[in-house]
Amino acid sequence: MIKTASIDEQQRIGRITGHLSVNDRKAAAAEYAYFVKKYSQQVLDFTARMVGNRADAEELAQNAFVKAFNRLETFEGRASFLTWVSRIAYNESINHLKRRKLHLVDVDEAQIADSRIDDDELSTGREERIRLMEDALDCLPPDERMLVQLYYYEDKPLQEIAFIMDAEANALAVRLHRIRKKLLIMIKHKENEQVER
Repeated sequence: MIKTASIDEQQRIGRITGHLSVNDRKAAAAEYAYFVKKYSQQVLDFTARMVGNRADAEELAQNAFVKAFNRLETFEGRASFLTWVSRIAYNESINHLKRRKLHLVDVDEAQIADSRIDDDELSTGREERIRLMEDALDCLPPDERMLVQLYYYEDKPLQEIAFIMDAEANALAVRLHRIRKKLLIMIKHKENEQVER
């Protein structure tokens, strides 16, 4: 279940949009500072995980807060403010990454469809397997990497991730399963390369 905006968040946003409606941007900005102060570190961490570069992440997080401020009248409260601004930050990050050329590992779709996954294979505690898992995660496309990050590392519910990524929760569950298969294939490939050396 997605967490909706609290009464406090809705009231604050109501006051900000009220200030904006009478062209009192200074009062609106002063009230909006509450959200920036409360959530800036979380949004910065989120964008940093997406783009892998702290300087770019800072700029993207700032852009997300500016866009959120300029679009406050569209905030409906169906999600918390943090989830809403995270969605904006996600889109900013994806657009940024599209402008950059990334080296991603391509796994044959047929291999993914034909493979079976055993939870023990991915959750083994061997240090080498963990390092290989981290390397494999780094080779995923940004949206897949973020999906894994949000679901497995941050323990966010699929409904909230669906809101952030503008996708259906059921479709994300299927994607997660396919990503796990892809990761396993990538790890096994790397392990085989190491054995052959």
